[in-house]
Amino acid sequence: MISQYLFRTPMLSYPALDQWVGTSCLIKHENAHVTGAFKVRGGVYLLSQLDPAELQRGVISYSTGNHGQSVAYAARCHGVKATIVMPEEANPLKVRAMQHLGAEVVLHGARFDDARAHAEHLALQHGYRLIQAANEPRIIAGVGTIALEMLEEAPDLDVILVAVGGGSSAAGTCLAVKTLKPSCEVIAVQAEASPAACLSWQHRELRTASNETFAEGLATGAGYAFTQSIMQTCLSDFVLVSDAEIQQAMHHYLTDAHTLAEGAGAAALAGAYRIRERLQGKKVGIILSGGNTSLDHLRMVLN
Repeated sequence: MISQYLFRTPMLSYPALDQWVGTSCLIKHENAHVTGAFKVRGGVYLLSQLDPAELQRGVISYSTGNHGQSVAYAARCHGVKATIVMPEEANPLKVRAMQHLGAEVVLHGARFDDARAHAEHLALQHGYRLIQAANEPRIIAGVGTIALEMLEEAPDLDVILVAVGGGSSAAGTCLAVKTLKPSCEVIAVQAEASPAACLSWQHRELRTASNETFAEGLATGAGYAFTQSIMQTCLSDFVLVSDAEIQQAMHHYLTDAHTLAEGAGAAALAGAYRIRERLQGKKVGIILSGGNTSLDHLRMVLN
């Protein structure tokens, strides 16, 4: 179903990154999608499974950027009206990208959770089909194809590192790995400035936390029940990294792999570097989840 709209993204190795991390790494380039990020897999699959009545009502979602682009792209593929609610200070490049895909963008609130509440209100008011950012089984099924492709191409992977905001990618990775290669570890990585998902996983209950990371794809202030339920049973470990470490990883992607990663996209590589000693001698898969960085963030990394 996904292959009708998306191509298989490349998975590549880079000697300079291997040397930096200290082991053999394969980078899964989800930044190569037409939307620049992995979430398009989930959006395309979800909309392909909705019934005609739901599609006719139109869809609405909330996003800091990549999930919204996923829904906008999928809605365009299916000829459906899409509304995306974003925080008022959203990445302007991502706002324009969604508008170019035909979505109506509504800016509301200071944080992701403000945008979520407003989207829920608009869904009730107008009858739109609300698409959750993480608690959607069909989105998780769609993004689980990342790990499926990785293990098809490199069945000898020992570890996969994946960034976590709401947790859809980590949950999808867990399910694919559990099915195809249970011995492969799945390690989640989150910004220590926005640690709600990590705290929820550690304490085995949903937690809220401060939400201050610059990496908008990781900027969530609460854990999500459905993705947490999957991560609790399948995840090997959870690593927190600083914003400075994420920026360092963004810089290494630019200089060592000649590729662009946004903050969330570089988090898994930052996590690999943080735990590099325990990864020695292992074959490591790293999901570069997206490349939709802002010009301001790019200047910050370059400077």
